[in-house]
Amino acid sequence: MTYMKLFSSPADRRRGVVAALVVVAAFVSLSLFVRRYGGFITDVDALRAWIRQFGALAPLVFIVIQAVQVVVAPVPGQVVALAAGYLFGPVAGTVYSLIGVIIGSAIAFSLAKRYGRSFVEDVVHEDVVERFDGFVDTVGIPGLLAFVAIPGLPDDAVCFLAGLTKWSLPTFLGVIAIGRLPAYVFTVYAGGELANGRIGSAIAILAVIVLASIVGYYKQESVRNLLARVEPRIPFR
Repeated sequence: MTYMKLFSSPADRRRGVVAALVVVAAFVSLSLFVRRYGGFITDVDALRAWIRQFGALAPLVFIVIQAVQVVVAPVPGQVVALAAGYLFGPVAGTVYSLIGVIIGSAIAFSLAKRYGRSFVEDVVHEDVVERFDGFVDTVGIPGLLAFVAIPGLPDDAVCFLAGLTKWSLPTFLGVIAIGRLPAYVFTVYAGGELANGRIGSAIAILAVIVLASIVGYYKQESVRNLLARVEPRIPFR
């Protein structure tokens, strides 16, 4: 019997260990935060009432945070989407998350277009540039759509790399909006389930997303090569 090799290289193993440590640290920090402020956080009605006092500013803050995470990636976009679902519900949370992602993607694309390759190489890890630069430059709409739809792939980095290609901004943003929508719908919905006390279904949804992200992360090159081979070439414009 053969088994799938989880880590294909020592570098992958190191990245996996670092990712695991980050996840543990995040959970510990979240646990400490909830212990201190848990009464407020777990009272959904009180928390939403507190958010509502900011009026239109509350959704705006979430949109800005979601946009910023695309450009500088301080936290994964799914974490912000989960919070949006918890606070705003599945419909509004999805809308706010998607607007933020589109704005952030447009900023990353435009910065790369304006400042060129040297800028992109400064902000995107060189390993990602080497593996996906050619892919983004040659792939058609179906291939990139499938790529950004799969969790765990470097879709934020792709926003910068796309700015170095012949992709037009409107076409690229259309692909981003459609491709990222499914994962955000499920993540925001999970946040809404948490807010409504349906912990079991929320955990089940998040487990599927996390599993898909892990598989996508460790099979990045396989996904890239498969899409580059099988997707039909559709004109960029």
